[in-house]
Amino acid sequence: MFESFDATILARIQFAFTVSFHIIFPAFSIGLASYLAVLEALWLWKKDEVYLELFNFWKTIFAVAFGMGVVSGIVMSYQFGTNWSVFSDKAGPIIGPLMGYEVLTAFFLEAGFLGVMLFGLNRVGPKLHFLATAMVAIGTLISATWILSANSWMQTPRGFEINDVGQFVPVDWWAIVFNPSFPYRLVHMVLAAYLTTAFVVGACGAWHLIRRTAPRRARKMFSMGMWMAAIVAPIQIFAGDMHGLNTLEHQPAKVMAMEGHYQSHPDGAPLILFGIPNSAEKRVDYAIEVPKLSSLILKHDLNAPLAGLDTIAEELHPPVGIVFWSFRIMVGLGFAMLGIGLWSLWCRYRGTLDSNAWLHRAAVAMGPAGFVAVLAGWVTTEVGRQPYTVYGHLLTKDSVAPIAAPAVGASLLAFIIVYFFVFGAGTFYILRLMARLPRDPTPDLDEGPIRTAGAAIANPHGGHHGH
Repeated sequence: MFESFDATILARIQFAFTVSFHIIFPAFSIGLASYLAVLEALWLWKKDEVYLELFNFWKTIFAVAFGMGVVSGIVMSYQFGTNWSVFSDKAGPIIGPLMGYEVLTAFFLEAGFLGVMLFGLNRVGPKLHFLATAMVAIGTLISATWILSANSWMQTPRGFEINDVGQFVPVDWWAIVFNPSFPYRLVHMVLAAYLTTAFVVGACGAWHLIRRTAPRRARKMFSMGMWMAAIVAPIQIFAGDMHGLNTLEHQPAKVMAMEGHYQSHPDGAPLILFGIPNSAEKRVDYAIEVPKLSSLILKHDLNAPLAGLDTIAEELHPPVGIVFWSFRIMVGLGFAMLGIGLWSLWCRYRGTLDSNAWLHRAAVAMGPAGFVAVLAGWVTTEVGRQPYTVYGHLLTKDSVAPIAAPAVGASLLAFIIVYFFVFGAGTFYILRLMARLPRDPTPDLDEGPIRTAGAAIANPHGGHHGH
C-alpha cells in the first residue's frame, strides 16, 4: 500500500509523529519537577501541610509522565539508525557526543534521585529528600540543555569541519555547544515548559474549585498556577521576540515563511495576521495585514526593507503553509496565556480569584494550551529548517537511509496504532489522577455553610456530585 509513497516523506512523517508524542512529556515533566521542588521548599519553610499534600499529589503524576517521556524518547532515537543512518553517519561525530553527555549528566542524575524523591521521604528525612527533589529538577533542566544544544547546532551549525568522507567533525566544542541560536532556544523552551505546567496545575485547581471537592488545596494550586502564568507569559513573549530576531539573522528563509513574505518589501513589510498561503502563485490569499508592522517588529523601523522568498532559490523554500499557520497558533496561544494571567491578576486585586467562575472555566479550557503551543513551536522551527537537516550544509533528501517506502510505511502504521493505545491509556490515567484530588481533611469555613442537608435532599442516595 506504500509503494507509491516517497521514503523520505514517510521517514519525516514518522519522526514528526514520534517526536510530537515525545515532546509533550518532557515539556510537562521539566516544569513539574521544578514545581515539586518549590512545593517541598515551601513545606519545609512554612510548615504548612497543604504543600506536602500537593507534593504527594503531583509526584505520582510526574512519575507517570516521566516514564512515558523516557519510553517515547527511546523509540524516537532508534530512527537515527533505521531511517536516518546517512545523517547519523555524517553528523554522528557531533550529535553523538552531545546526546551521550545528556545521558551521562542529566539522565543518570534524574534516575539516581528519582526513587528517593518518589519513595524516600520517610526513609531519608525531609532535608535529604528535598535535595533529591532538587536534583531531579536540575536533571530535567540539564537534559533540556544538551538536547537543545544538539538541535540548535543543526539549526545554526558552528565549530566543525567536513572531512574527506563528508562527515561533520568537531574542531571547537565551545562553538558547537554554545552555537548562535542555542541560548535563545533554551530559554524559550524552558519557559514554555514552565508555562505548560502552570496551565495544567491552574486547570486542575480550577476544575476542583468548580466542583468544590478540595477547596483549600484547589485554591493553593490555582493561585500558584496563575502567579506563574502572569509572571512567565510576558517574559516568554519577550524571549520569543528575541528568538525571532536571532532566527532572522541566521535562518532568514524560516522567518520569511513564518511571515508569509513571498515577495521582498523594500519600503517596509506588512504584518500578515491571517490569510491562506498560495505557494503556486507566490502570494497570501485573503490576507488581513497591518502595513509596515513586520518591519517594525523585526527591524524596529517602519520603513526598513525586508527580503522575501523571491531572493532564495525555490528548491530551498521551506513549506510555507505549515510554518505560517503553526507560528500563528503558537503566538495566538501565547497571547491567550498572557490574557489569562492578566485576568487572574485583576481578580486577585479585587479579591475574586477563588470565586470568579468564568475565570475558572477559562483556566480549565486553557489547560492543554501549553502542549499545543509547544507542538506548534516545534513544527515552526523544524519544518522551517527544511529542506535541510543541518542548516545550509546537509539536505534532508541526502540524510535519509537507503530504505524502501513500504518498510517505513509499515513501521509508521505500527507506531500510530501502538502509540495511540499505550500513550492514550497513559494520558487517560494522568487525567484520572488529576480528577481525584483527595478531599480536604477538615471543612473549609471560608467557602460558606456546609450544604449537607441540601445535598441529602437533592440526592436521596446520599452524598453529592463530588463523590
